[in-house]
Amino acid sequence: MKSFLKVKETDDFSIHNLPYCVFSTKENTNKRIGVGIGEFILDLSCVTQFYPDEFQNALKSNVLNSLMALRRSEWNSIRSITQNLLLEGSDLDKNDELKNRCLVTQKSASFHVPANIGDYTDFYSSIHHATNVGVMFRGKDAALMPNWKHLPVGYHGRASSIVISGTPITRPYGQTQPVEGAEPAFTPCRLLDFELEMAAFVGGPPTKLGERITAENAVEHIFGFTLMNDWSARDIQKWEYVPLGPFTAKNFGTTISPWVVPIAALEPFIVDNFPQDPKPFPYLQHQQSFNFDIKLEVSIKPEKEYETVVCRSNYKYLYWTALQQLAHHTVTGCNLNPGDLFASGTISGEASDSFGSLLELSWKGSKPVRLNAGQTRKFLADGDEVIMRGYCQKDGIRIGFGECAGVVLPAITFNN
Repeated sequence: MKSFLKVKETDDFSIHNLPYCVFSTKENTNKRIGVGIGEFILDLSCVTQFYPDEFQNALKSNVLNSLMALRRSEWNSIRSITQNLLLEGSDLDKNDELKNRCLVTQKSASFHVPANIGDYTDFYSSIHHATNVGVMFRGKDAALMPNWKHLPVGYHGRASSIVISGTPITRPYGQTQPVEGAEPAFTPCRLLDFELEMAAFVGGPPTKLGERITAENAVEHIFGFTLMNDWSARDIQKWEYVPLGPFTAKNFGTTISPWVVPIAALEPFIVDNFPQDPKPFPYLQHQQSFNFDIKLEVSIKPEKEYETVVCRSNYKYLYWTALQQLAHHTVTGCNLNPGDLFASGTISGEASDSFGSLLELSWKGSKPVRLNAGQTRKFLADGDEVIMRGYCQKDGIRIGFGECAGVVLPAITFNN
């Protein structure tokens, strides 16, 4: 397939990708659904005449929820029509007036959170990350908790503080325990961290309370993936997480890329699932491979300096698949809605430069990370920009996720 638009081999958004977004422009401040192609966005709201009537309302919406609520076969139909529209010699290619109206440069667009996210769940599915954290805080002999290889561990996060790439993140205040055994203090976070994650949007018709999704049919309920930075206040987290887990250490900001890559675009990059031992319970078992060779990287860019790549990881390192995460999420009968978000947890590999957080890269602050500017980091400083990128590539085809970026702002003065 070849688009009538120029797409470089290094572009994230080839005709084989076509990720969704929600955007607006200065000329048209209405939010609408778009598809990324090269350096452009195809505004779907002005080409709806090419799609069947039953898809019109979803494509004219200002969020992706109605499109996500369709069935997998319908997502694929819409994707096929979109691909054909963007081919050389298509009806769109032949209509210069329509092209001028419906193609918007990405540089001229403002991006928005692509869906109304009703609920957000964060998992803890990287065995290398979980092992690293366990070794740091419990020692090698008790690195993984007894339940970790039996179920996808997760917690319910805060949907209201999920923000789009480019949104600054303010350093939080919170309670910490500066020294083991000391009285707690109330101060700005000193150990601010990033977490390299990917997140999936729930799709398909809503499920009912009491209804379960099995790992075998969970693929019908996953619309697509996006990059995520789950910002974490490590010192606040350490003091507050006992006995109920993360709370204010995680709820001050979670950044996602504006682009949602559909499952159909990722299928050529499927790899074997991570080996699991012991064998999980039947409701968590699935025959199909649902792991992906997605190359991931994280850069830190201090204020007025060049960026430094500090991590190169890969989605394929996840122990628990997104299908298993969704199956476990609903095993109790928890209902899901299109637009709900669930995240992978920090994605770390075995090599020390593939660790997906500064907590691991600096090994709890004992090994400062060197940056190109001659600076070092144990944890994030004010003014640092964290930039995450991800892509799949083989046989001359590249499927990218854009950028997931945010700058750390100083804590707002807090009157005790």
